[in-house]
Amino acid sequence: MNFIWAFLIIAGVLFAAINGKMAECTQAVIDAAKGSVELAIGLIGIMAFWLGLMRLAEEAGLVRFLSRILKPILRPLFPSIPSDDPALGAMVANFAANILGLGNSATALGLKAMIELERLNPHKKTASNAMCTFLAINTSSLTLIPATVIAIRASAGSANPAEVIGVIILVTSISTVVAITAVKILEKLPAFKIKPEEDQNG
Repeated sequence: MNFIWAFLIIAGVLFAAINGKMAECTQAVIDAAKGSVELAIGLIGIMAFWLGLMRLAEEAGLVRFLSRILKPILRPLFPSIPSDDPALGAMVANFAANILGLGNSATALGLKAMIELERLNPHKKTASNAMCTFLAINTSSLTLIPATVIAIRASAGSANPAEVIGVIILVTSISTVVAITAVKILEKLPAFKIKPEEDQNG
């Protein structure tokens, strides 16, 4: 990614220089920097409100409640994980935090879940089916309360910043279904199965 960003920056500057647009390029950089600062400052209030609200929900036990609901749903998706293993608990907590928009908590729980899944993985050089499934669901990120999107819309002056909630729930639901379907289909293909030599060396 570093090389890609470096290429884009250098290419943009060279293109501006060749076309005699260096003044406009410089002004665009200054305007973008100014806009970024204004946006960040504008987000502070609304983000503090939503994150505080989500923190209250977490302390009130809403995350634990969602965890109890999600656990029986996730068992068929992760048949190789024992029902009482800490890995399943970490994954359920991560999904619950994502659903509630608890980004910081979700990240920590996601890392914890991956560590636990790696502990159960017999082939340390290859991601297990459970790890791939978890990553697919985590990336598709089913969301019920898109706090960050609401905050950005409010900062940009939207008349109704929360009106996207319904659409986001629909879109993230579809993306989650597609992610699960794709990973379950791919894991059955011979190209993605553990080869005998990998199984012996695992």
